[in-house]
Amino acid sequence: MNLPNKITLTRIFMIPVFILVFFLNDVLPFAFGIAAIIFAVAACTDFVDGHIARSRGLVTNLGKFLDPIADKVLVSTAMILLLTLKEYICFIVGNTWIYAVVAISICVIMARELIISAFRQIAAARGLVLAAEKLGKYKTTFQDVSIFVILFAVGLFTVDAYKGAEVVLWIGLVLFAVATVLTVWSGISYVVKNKQVLKDE
Repeated sequence: MNLPNKITLTRIFMIPVFILVFFLNDVLPFAFGIAAIIFAVAACTDFVDGHIARSRGLVTNLGKFLDPIADKVLVSTAMILLLTLKEYICFIVGNTWIYAVVAISICVIMARELIISAFRQIAAARGLVLAAEKLGKYKTTFQDVSIFVILFAVGLFTVDAYKGAEVVLWIGLVLFAVATVLTVWSGISYVVKNKQVLKDE
């Protein structure tokens, strides 16, 4: 197994650690903040393994299989965990509707990923190779950064840094809104540019 694949596996193994730390909030001070840092490190390995694989000619079928799975499981897990933070998010921003918007956005983002995954399966079955888009990379970056910022903000709140938590959380929510827009935009763009996949042979 080459280095990029080992890094990808490390990202996968970090997911249960991330979950464990997240749920240790009652016994571990700043647990949400620590979980945010673990998430950020795991997310960064996505850029590292990809760069190494391409620059050193180490792209393998195993890597093509593991990398997208690791990315989607990491982000999906983090978003599901965000849904458990309703009490904190509502209290910090003082609005229940903000949490509702976040929840709807998460559903939209996860639905987009399922739709594009199915779209790629159809393309693969027809022997079509679909090029990746820069928009997809941008949406991934905004998703990762916004999740980190939101988690970190809640972590600040749990250690009584209320004012800082409010400011940081609003930044995270704005970034998450941008991520949602980019997610929908990139999904539509991807399907439209590759609409031949859906045409009958």
